[in-house]
Amino acid sequence: MKGFVQNIERLAVYNDDFRRVLYTARNCQLVVMSLKPKEEIGAEVHKLDQFFRVEEGSGEAVLDGVRTAITAGFAVVVPAGAKHNIINTGDVPLKLYTLYSPPNHRDGIVHHTRAEAEADTEHFDGKTTE
Repeated sequence: MKGFVQNIERLAVYNDDFRRVLYTARNCQLVVMSLKPKEEIGAEVHKLDQFFRVEEGSGEAVLDGVRTAITAGFAVVVPAGAKHNIINTGDVPLKLYTLYSPPNHRDGIVHHTRAEAEADTEHFDGKTTE
């Protein structure tokens, strides 16, 4: 079978890695993330669209300077060109998943920590999961 069919809430909640690419299609990519208390993804701007879904924890979404509190169940859509950040403002890990459209990272890449992610210069290389 082509595609990805799994319990994304469970995968997100049990993920302890800063970033883990689960599946890469030609036009989108599924990634789970876990932000430690007070950790953030870091302000960034993409030439692609991005979607976040919070599964556990609490934090703040910052889109072009506008700050919004987020908790489990929240979705955040970031259009291409928007400066954005996701910040864990709570005392427990912020568990979420994100969709990049088109893909942004190499398929299968795992960054256990934010420091690993920042030290890696990897970008999507055109190779998909299937």
